[in-house]
Amino acid sequence: MRIGSSDKPQFRRSQRSGRGHAFRSRRIGPPGSEGRWSALPQIEPGKRPTETERRAALATQLLERYGVLTREVVCTENIVGGFSAVYEVLKIMEESGKIRRGYFVAGRGATQFALPGADDRLRAMREEPEEPRGIILAATDPANPYGAALPWPERSGARAGRTAGAQVILYNGHLTAWIGRTEKSLLTFLPESQPERGEYAQAITRALAELVEEGHRRAVLISKVDGVPPEESALSESLKAAGFTRGSRGFLKRLTA
Repeated sequence: MRIGSSDKPQFRRSQRSGRGHAFRSRRIGPPGSEGRWSALPQIEPGKRPTETERRAALATQLLERYGVLTREVVCTENIVGGFSAVYEVLKIMEESGKIRRGYFVAGRGATQFALPGADDRLRAMREEPEEPRGIILAATDPANPYGAALPWPERSGARAGRTAGAQVILYNGHLTAWIGRTEKSLLTFLPESQPERGEYAQAITRALAELVEEGHRRAVLISKVDGVPPEESALSESLKAAGFTRGSRGFLKRLTA
């Protein structure tokens, strides 16, 4: 970044006076991880929430975050005491009619709790949409169930994880790809048989291309796919069809004027 001419004299004076210091960002996480801030209610001096109130607030926060709460999800939050720390509160909330208990997510433990209406929304999603679309989410987003409510699909080689800066691509609810923090390396989770394999590959590349086409990124560079150059991967033809061009560093799609 170049400094404008009007800024140069002031910059030089600061250096001579000994008061000028190079700017250092205090951000310790990746860009966009700062989160949102809101004011907390004032607590009267000497008055603190009881343990029951604290656990009720924690249970409510988890329910609002995930919609459906399972033992596996709570364990990923690294809460002191694990699921048992909120189970009794959840049970009381269910008995009082504030939340529902049932078997909402197949393959998970039978102890599941949900906010009113969450089960109805799940039933509404049973039917596959006419035109499924790939969705890119942060790997740590509560809307991504993999690595939390659901295990990561088994694969050889590198492994996916819910790490800061990483992203996932979901297609019709299925995990199709994991993108590393640098956004240059992909791991794919493609079906073995056709035509699903080709359909999932197109969903991955279309989701990546839309980052540029919709103005979210000026460019997307893919250097590795499943540990090999993109032209040697299963996404090669799909990347070309989505408008990526081959270069010395990989496949690139850039925003055009």
